[in-house]
Amino acid sequence: MQRVTCDRIGRALRDVRVFGGTLLASLLSCTASGQPARAFDIADVHVSATFTNPDTFVTGGILRDGRYDLRRATMLDLIGLAWRVDADKVVGGPGWLALDRFDIAARAPQSTSPEMVNLMLQALLADRFQLALHKDTRPLPAFALTTGTGKPKMKEADGSGRSGCQPQPQSGATTWAVVSCRNVTMEAFAGTLRRIAGDYLTEPVVDATSLPGAWDFDLKWNPRSRVLPAGAERITIFDAIEKQLGLTLGVKQIPTPVIVVERVNEKPTGNPPGIAEKLPLLSPVFEVASIKPSAPDERFGYRRYPSGRLEIHAFPMKMLIATAWDVDWDHMDDRIAAPKWVDSKRFDIVAKTSAAPDAPRGTGMIDQDLELMLRALLTDRFRMSTHYEDRPVPSYTLTAAGPKLRKADPANRAGCKEARTMAHDPRDLNPRLSRLIQCRNITMAQFAQQLRSMDRVEAAFNDVVDETGLKGAYDFTISFTPRSQLQNRDADPQSSAGFPAASEPNGAVSFFDALRQQLGLRLEMRRRPMPVLIVDHVEENPAEN
Repeated sequence: MQRVTCDRIGRALRDVRVFGGTLLASLLSCTASGQPARAFDIADVHVSATFTNPDTFVTGGILRDGRYDLRRATMLDLIGLAWRVDADKVVGGPGWLALDRFDIAARAPQSTSPEMVNLMLQALLADRFQLALHKDTRPLPAFALTTGTGKPKMKEADGSGRSGCQPQPQSGATTWAVVSCRNVTMEAFAGTLRRIAGDYLTEPVVDATSLPGAWDFDLKWNPRSRVLPAGAERITIFDAIEKQLGLTLGVKQIPTPVIVVERVNEKPTGNPPGIAEKLPLLSPVFEVASIKPSAPDERFGYRRYPSGRLEIHAFPMKMLIATAWDVDWDHMDDRIAAPKWVDSKRFDIVAKTSAAPDAPRGTGMIDQDLELMLRALLTDRFRMSTHYEDRPVPSYTLTAAGPKLRKADPANRAGCKEARTMAHDPRDLNPRLSRLIQCRNITMAQFAQQLRSMDRVEAAFNDVVDETGLKGAYDFTISFTPRSQLQNRDADPQSSAGFPAASEPNGAVSFFDALRQQLGLRLEMRRRPMPVLIVDHVEENPAEN
């Protein structure tokens, strides 16, 4: 049998631009230097357990003490992390790619580089899920920054000073956003645009100006959701770029490098026997930790450093408990039963874990390791004891009231996300409808689950149960006004979380009304038994550091 070398695999990949089966497994065992790459020594892979926190995102991605953990990761998350690619550039694959969630725990030498860990994760997905991918170039929508018909209305930079675009503070209740850009190339400006004007630019931005060198300029526009005084003319980011810079910004189909999912199994292959005993134990304790009552003027804040240092400032005790026991902050009053003082008494924590690089893109602020460390710290220093108990809590039921839904195109990937740019965009017709969610190929049961985390700031529901009776999958969009922009955001007498009950005469439409008017669906408040964390005992003052 002919020996397949890393160089031979690389040449084959360049020739066919496809990697699958034996070629994929061999390719993923090669490093960029052409030397064999190690797979994880052992790995546990399984479907994530059911969870109640609607703030659902992948956590982990750090090799700590020889153990690598990823939790609550969709296959789309796993591909994105392993290949360091944005989710929008992963195409094809089955509908569940962005819905089903998995946990991975694996063992590797602590000295393994992050690049090697990515290769190990790639090999794991090929082995346990039979994942097969190929690289391709596909036309995808993007905003192209191009030159206008005349000369640019920008000043050529002299090359001195710092380079970048800085927001300029505006006094009072201004309707303007202003940035000052100095010594900036057009490529860098295109990369900045989506960040500074993301409410308009839902697609990537690419530089197609061919303008060399660096430039100085200021840019001023009205954000999309900003409500203007009567009679005022809105200056969009597109208007501002054309009139103030002499450039144009428009949507085009741009050839874009993508990763195409050829095949992947929804169920991973089974774990080896006795896997839990072979994995390095979790170390759910801080190396060192200080906890003390906050000063009266201490500002609320949180910061996590790559060195492993964690700082928490002025957190109410209930919020610390919620963070440690994975209860979302919006509903901790319903999901935690504790002495009254935990609502108001605040604490500072400075703690140290083993040094680790920043968590990868898309991972949560607090991963489960830190949750467990914080849980152990609170339990130890405050002499806490807890248990879970089912109690009736406010929750929502999704029902149908004359549904206005379109049967799904099964070719679409299942899920809900902020809508892309479209003609007759309601966000442009009515600036108060600043959220536009697009759902594709989704069942009502899946939609009910998506509602829990569709908008963690404005519309995170404690729990949603589907009782619509609707079968099959649907495609639809829904536009609404975020709760933070509603004057009556605390007016719902049914909801302990204070979600809006009604729309407003000024054109604002609450999520509840949008759901009923646009989709023919309703959210009804009911109480049902759910697990509640009972704090049996907790000291008011922590033990000495």
